[in-house]
Amino acid sequence: MQAARGAALRPPRALLVLVALLTVALDVATKALVVAHLEGKDSVRLLGGAVTLVVSRNSGAAFSFAQGMTIVFTAVAAGVIVYIARIMPRLRSRGWAVTLGLLLGGALGNLLDRLTRSPGFGRGWVVDFISVPHFASFNVADSGITVGAALAILLSFRGIEVDGTRRAPAGEQNQAD
Repeated sequence: MQAARGAALRPPRALLVLVALLTVALDVATKALVVAHLEGKDSVRLLGGAVTLVVSRNSGAAFSFAQGMTIVFTAVAAGVIVYIARIMPRLRSRGWAVTLGLLLGGALGNLLDRLTRSPGFGRGWVVDFISVPHFASFNVADSGITVGAALAILLSFRGIEVDGTRRAPAGEQNQAD
């Protein structure tokens, strides 16, 4: 019982790192597989065409926004990583640990492409391969960023802070504030 109570009180930084590592590992593995087996080949239709696997390269951000601004997105990803590292000492919320782990893993996954892929260091194009109708192609890192952003919004609306405390709803705040 004592060990369980001590584990529950420990900051959830390990959870953040685990989620980030799993996100990066899944992103890197899936990109390696699709580049090795699908690049230059016909697309693969799944779920009756609801999902298509097709390799594409993206020099911009999501939805092919700001094509050719790869160096800017490299800097933004590095900034996100530094920001999350600075928040970690205050982290006491498991929800925020998962959220920040997804954001960190997604940022790292796409940053690895920008640092290691053609046309060169810091300017590499991100590999996208998941395509659904009426939506841009994306990858596992993009999914981590999207789900992490949605969770951040949900946690913020619920008033849950990174340190695990809860803000009072706007209507319940002290009138003297």
